[in-house]
Amino acid sequence: MQIQDKIINTVPVFEVSETLKDVITFFEETTFSHVGVTENGTYLGLLSENDLACFEPEKKVDDFRFEMEDFFVTKETAWLDVLEMFSRNEANVLPVLDEDRLIIGYYDLEDVVDVFIDTPFFREPGAILVVSIGIKDYSFSEIAQIVEGNNARLLGAFITDSQNDIVEITLKVGTQSLNEVAQTFRRYNYTIVFGNSDDQFLEDLKQRSDYLEKYLNV
Repeated sequence: MQIQDKIINTVPVFEVSETLKDVITFFEETTFSHVGVTENGTYLGLLSENDLACFEPEKKVDDFRFEMEDFFVTKETAWLDVLEMFSRNEANVLPVLDEDRLIIGYYDLEDVVDVFIDTPFFREPGAILVVSIGIKDYSFSEIAQIVEGNNARLLGAFITDSQNDIVEITLKVGTQSLNEVAQTFRRYNYTIVFGNSDDQFLEDLKQRSDYLEKYLNV
């Protein structure tokens, strides 16, 4: 999946020599969590909206050099890694750097999530199953075999949780033979955590995802 066409240039970049006045205005007038800072045009780090109360208009951006956060992606970063970077840093905007560490633009979280939601995983009709099993015992090839061995289509699968040596996998499958699929998972010692229709799953996803609720209206 290509997301490079989602790079935006509407978010500014500030030089360390500038005052914080415009940075303060930027955070007050937008909902972005971070903004990039450069030194002589080269990426230095990010100022966070969380530090807004500490910013004084007459001070230089350079006065906050050691409080800056340092995360970014490149045009070559895969879209799943981009989503992980958003989540890991609780950000809704990511600077995109080139090989010379110049900021060529930003990814907006909402744009990237829209790309994900527009995939067949969400668009094609089907049913959602969330299964869990010990982290040492799960196998994607086994999962695919269970679904397809019951004459059902596997439309997508990804790990949605992993803790206490238990891994949780969310599957989207064709509705045919759904009961047989679930029963087979149980026979293979998987626990059925969740199973419902698309609409209910999406509603549940909204309610359970504090991170996406903070930044998106999906």
